[in-house]
Amino acid sequence: MESGLVASHRLRLRLPLPSAAAHHHHLVRHPLATPAPLRLSLPRHLPRPTPLRLPAALPLRLPAALPLRPCIPPLRASAAAAASPAPDASSSVSPKFLGVETRTLKKIIPLGLMFFCILFNYTILRDTKDVLVVTAKGSSAEIIPFLKTWVNLPMAVGFMLLYTKLADVLSKETLFYAVIFPFIAFFGAFAYVLYPMRDAIHPTALADRLLAALGPSFLGPVAILRVWSFCLFYVMAELWGSVVISVLFWGFANQITTVEEAKEFYPLFGLGANVALIFSGRTVKYFSNMRKSLGPGVDGWAISLKAMMSIVVVLGFVIAGIYWGVNKFVIDSSAVPRVERKKKDKPKLGLGESMKVLLSSRYVRDLATLVVAYGISINLVEVTWKSKLKAQFPSPNEYSSFMGDFSTATGIATFTMMLLGRVILRKFGWGVAATITPAVLLLTGVGFFSLILFGEPLTPLMTKFGMTPLLAAVYVGAMQNIFSKSAKYSLFDPCKEMAYIPLDEDMKVKGKAAIDVVCNPLGKSGGALIQQFMILSFGSLANSTPYLGGILLVIVLAWLGAVRSLDSQFSPLAKQELEREKMLKAKTVETTAQVVGTGNGPLQETLASENSANGSAIKQSQELEITTPEKSGQQSQ
Repeated sequence: MESGLVASHRLRLRLPLPSAAAHHHHLVRHPLATPAPLRLSLPRHLPRPTPLRLPAALPLRLPAALPLRPCIPPLRASAAAAASPAPDASSSVSPKFLGVETRTLKKIIPLGLMFFCILFNYTILRDTKDVLVVTAKGSSAEIIPFLKTWVNLPMAVGFMLLYTKLADVLSKETLFYAVIFPFIAFFGAFAYVLYPMRDAIHPTALADRLLAALGPSFLGPVAILRVWSFCLFYVMAELWGSVVISVLFWGFANQITTVEEAKEFYPLFGLGANVALIFSGRTVKYFSNMRKSLGPGVDGWAISLKAMMSIVVVLGFVIAGIYWGVNKFVIDSSAVPRVERKKKDKPKLGLGESMKVLLSSRYVRDLATLVVAYGISINLVEVTWKSKLKAQFPSPNEYSSFMGDFSTATGIATFTMMLLGRVILRKFGWGVAATITPAVLLLTGVGFFSLILFGEPLTPLMTKFGMTPLLAAVYVGAMQNIFSKSAKYSLFDPCKEMAYIPLDEDMKVKGKAAIDVVCNPLGKSGGALIQQFMILSFGSLANSTPYLGGILLVIVLAWLGAVRSLDSQFSPLAKQELEREKMLKAKTVETTAQVVGTGNGPLQETLASENSANGSAIKQSQELEITTPEKSGQQSQ
């Protein structure tokens, strides 16, 4: 017959320990335990050692309760570990390359390549559309304001309505292909079908009769009919920028990227866009200069056009292929970030309500003046500059070659200004950064219109430098357009968005809505409407040039006045906002310090509760171990 102690050891090893003692049975120590029982916990498939048998002569008294010595700190640490679930294999850290997760790179690299190809195509299309409509026979730069207002705008609205209808019936992937393939087909067909047939499909005789009946003031509107296929190309090129870039690409990018990925990589897309601008400008110049190596009688522009549109078509298929590959091999539909975003209650102000908001606040009026003045001044100079550009470079190949250099210079300037814009804002403040754009436009605008209006007396001086007043005006106008485009992204847009920050929430929302409703359309179409009025009133763009220069001077001076007025209001509000943020930070630090200072109390209470829980669990195990030997002793008897 076995003694009660041996039986208790044998039974204790077979019985599961309840609750906490079951997880920490290795911490329960018996004062009289010998190493032999530890060997009894070997796996069942191994041979078990002989049970320990004590001599009968040895008197042994079992205490009423076996004292156990729990190790509280390990129990507490183990309980804390149990509170936080163990990481599972699926949530393991993703492999990284250059500090970026590979699954993120699999999305960002194709998106970057897509963006590069889209903007590469857009630069080629943007330069080509101006060459077609400005240098066409029977047309001039006067066609541009009429084309933007009466053809481009209605087609853009119609396209977006059609896109909205298609989005309701097609999947996202099918919708992408349904939109991009018509663009690719049109640009290929234009170079190889429509342009070679231009003499047959353009109603030249009808346009001549209309122009004779209406007078030279209607050269622009009549030219839209005269070169309708070129105008269609102009509209499709403009839509490529607004639809393929804004709707298709950014919609796809926002669909598959997280907010953290967007914050990290979207600014790099902006820099990459300017790199694409530089390379595409070089490409346009290269193919435009092909005419020099061709023999006489060969239509060099038709060959250059086919080569550039072939690149556009190939890159279009590359864009579609990247989109297909990302959806097929990279994006898992279950892994696409789906964040429930509440729709912001953005007020839809009507025209009357928007005007009330603009008139009620001097701050918002000044901000609106900035937006309207920028849009009008850019449009006023652009059309006049392109008319002089045609006078200097009448050949399509020469015009296109210059536009290639212009695009490259714009890309370099924008890339540089995006790097310098942050430095200017940080070092000199909002007022200086907001003043740079109108100040440079004023200087270059005065130089441009002065060379056009008063260039004849400067001819001998210009000849010494190998230039004419016309060529000098073309270069100064190019400088103005290059700076205006680069300053928009580096200085103007950041300053405009910063100006909304100090406003209270109500005015911030309503003021921005009012500017979106009234000022943005007025700035974009205001310049075109002014030019149309001047052309129809004075007979031609050349006759209206002095008046356009005067209007530009008034608008830029009003712009500078609005910047000065807005700066006097923005700076105090910005200081108040900064002080408010500092106070909030100070309160946050103080609250954190209080929590840390008083945090030991709750912590000790937590530890005490853990100790009591551990103690109760151990006490239960003691009772179980005491009652078990009694039962085993009774059974053995």
